[in-house]
Amino acid sequence: MPAGTERGIVAAKVALHALVAAPLAWLCWQAGEIASGADIDALGADPVKAIEHRLGLWALRLLLLTLAVSPLRQVLGMPRLLRFRRMLGLWAFAYACLHFSAWLALDLRGWWSLVPGEIAKRPYITVGFAAWLLLVPLAVTSTRGWMRRLGRNWGRLHRLVYASAALAALHFWWVVKSDFREPLLYVVLLAVLLGWRLLRRRGAGASGRHAPASARTEQK
Repeated sequence: MPAGTERGIVAAKVALHALVAAPLAWLCWQAGEIASGADIDALGADPVKAIEHRLGLWALRLLLLTLAVSPLRQVLGMPRLLRFRRMLGLWAFAYACLHFSAWLALDLRGWWSLVPGEIAKRPYITVGFAAWLLLVPLAVTSTRGWMRRLGRNWGRLHRLVYASAALAALHFWWVVKSDFREPLLYVVLLAVLLGWRLLRRRGAGASGRHAPASARTEQK
């Protein structure tokens, strides 16, 4: 790859890191305003819920953006977009971890013993925790080293991201008490992203079945 192109990708990654970190930085600044007493209404009437909501919402947004990389690459014919997928996925996991940590520290006040009971008796927490749990092995095995170790199984393992995204969208739907327009938007986006993959897979399967026997043999 030309040096100029590589420098452009590095610059784009730095810019993307800054953009994705901006909501977290803004949230920290607002929390600081409340802690210092400069603006006690910086996060509204319920700062705890606001912090948890924003962190969880950005985790879901980045998860969907991660899933959008492959369709965008195929539609736009830009294979370099794949260079950003792992970064977005790890940021989604980071926001999900912060969302879970905020719930534990601010809602449960660090009482770990309450976690199993809350997960068991509240369905929206159950699915949210399951969504986070499915992301853990994906984050751990996101390196090139793990890709080499797992081989084809790496791709199979990372299909868990689809289940995680579906559970995260369901979690958000159940958390919202009145206005379902925003959760519905994310559900529709997820359906489009998963539907695209399904159609592509069926199309690839149909092409393989109708290809000449010699071509199929070469493909194998």
